[in-house]
Amino acid sequence: MATKIHGDELPQVLVLGSPWVLPSLESQFSHRFHFLKPSNSQFPLLQFLSSYAQSVQALLIPGGSFALTSAILDCLPSLKLAVTTSVGVDHLDLPELRRRGIAVAYAGNLYSEDVADMAVGLLIDVLRKVSAADRFLRQGLWPTNREFPLGLKLSGKRIGIVGLGKIGCEVAKRLEGFGCKMSYNSRTKKPLVPYSYHSTVHELAAECEALIVCCGLTEETRHMIDREVMVALGKDGVIINVGRGAIIDEKELIECLLQGEIGGAGLDVFENEPEIPEELFGVDNVVLSPHVAVITHESMKGLCKLVVDNLEAFFSNKPLVSPFMDGG
Repeated sequence: MATKIHGDELPQVLVLGSPWVLPSLESQFSHRFHFLKPSNSQFPLLQFLSSYAQSVQALLIPGGSFALTSAILDCLPSLKLAVTTSVGVDHLDLPELRRRGIAVAYAGNLYSEDVADMAVGLLIDVLRKVSAADRFLRQGLWPTNREFPLGLKLSGKRIGIVGLGKIGCEVAKRLEGFGCKMSYNSRTKKPLVPYSYHSTVHELAAECEALIVCCGLTEETRHMIDREVMVALGKDGVIINVGRGAIIDEKELIECLLQGEIGGAGLDVFENEPEIPEELFGVDNVVLSPHVAVITHESMKGLCKLVVDNLEAFFSNKPLVSPFMDGG
């Protein structure tokens, strides 16, 4: 049963998976919501859910690592709201949620600046070999080997952005400061932006020296960056991925890196997280990051507020603060 204060039952919020923001929510808002955590229960997940079938109206779920399936939804007939802490919604069965009349709130544009910062940071790191140089020094190689490999400059590079949404636009804005020439591929041409539009990622790659993947994962974008795209990018070309891992064909990426068919990669996301292909660990022109582009102290503080604002709006019968709309 939910905790009661002054005789009034607190609104119940089911927590699936392990959202990063949960400790902050529990420490600051346990007097306003009763967070139900199956992970703390001795019962199997579906049995736990069934015990709250008639009472739970809202749930909180992280992005990517936990799928909200029909089997779970079948156990929650009273559910009316799913709040995800991510921008991507590929872990949600949107048609099924829509069919059941369940609203979705998501992170919206909360992370855009942080992800754009990380994308540019990864690009600089790969081109200028920052992480490789750090390893070179820590391994004590400088005194005996003064010939550290040359890097490539960022200034003036031709950059292709895959997915010119809010994050893609923030990336472009930052790279303009380096004098880069921007092109993009997106679902639709953006009439108000000054960048060149390419209708396919293959065409985009052929015209650029680096690709930055910023789009969401859908059936159309899965493995969109394939071998043909990588070969078109060229031997000095660099791929940065801050979208979703499966947008790139990871096996083909590894082959192209090992065979020298592309120049390098900066990856914050992977196909089967948290499992990372071991081949990537031994490649010096690859920079790896554990899906943390969205995570800063500032973004976690903002996320905590956004989640609470959405929950309070829902339980007060007010419009959601950051509703997910199809195509949004």
